Amino acid sequence: MTLGNPTMYLEIIGWVGSAILVWSLMQTRILRLRIFNLIGCLIHIGYNFAFSVWPMVGLNVVLAVINIIQLRKLLRERHSEDSYDVVPTATDAPYLVRQLTRHADDIAALNPGFDLASATVSGEAYLVLLGDETVGYVILEEPTDGVANIKLDYVVPRYRDFTPGEFVFRRSGLLSERGFRRVASRPGVKDNAGTYYEALGFTYDQSTDTYILDV
Repeated sequence: MTLGNPTMYLEIIGWVGSAILVWSLMQTRILRLRIFNLIGCLIHIGYNFAFSVWPMVGLNVVLAVINIIQLRKLLRERHSEDSYDVVPTATDAPYLVRQLTRHADDIAALNPGFDLASATVSGEAYLVLLGDETVGYVILEEPTDGVANIKLDYVVPRYRDFTPGEFVFRRSGLLSERGFRRVASRPGVKDNAGTYYEALGFTYDQSTDTYILDV
């Protein structure tokens, strides 16, 4: 194989496609897994087409179609009230405590200062379900003058590219039904978390260093 040989460049492309496919399977976030896997399949379609390896072309076409269908389904469900359910629960409910304990290290990394013991003593808690799977948990402090402060808004890694908290704060209507008029983030929440709250319709209040949403 000599430098400049088109076959060499095609093989490099094939290896890149294989690397992307392997990388896709290492993703914990379902949306990213599907996107990277689709990219890898498309590269392999072109690579195998160039070498007339038709069985592999057919296989990757089928896998690409499956990824496209699943991506469309994920994106269609992303903001669908028909897909997500919000279930109120006690802050000390065994299932919630088990889930929070199971994800304790991840929660601590994303929410410095969060204390599981105090968070489950009082307040309001909600589970966000997608089908049979629990994809997020929201814990609020007891409301003061109709304002509830968020103790925790956690999304499991698999669905972290989505915003299931919106179904608690905006779409379910549960908070307004329970007399809440406003929800506030923890003070000092910025960077990625701030972007997340802005996407949900919260506005930044500089005087309190919090994100606020009227419900």
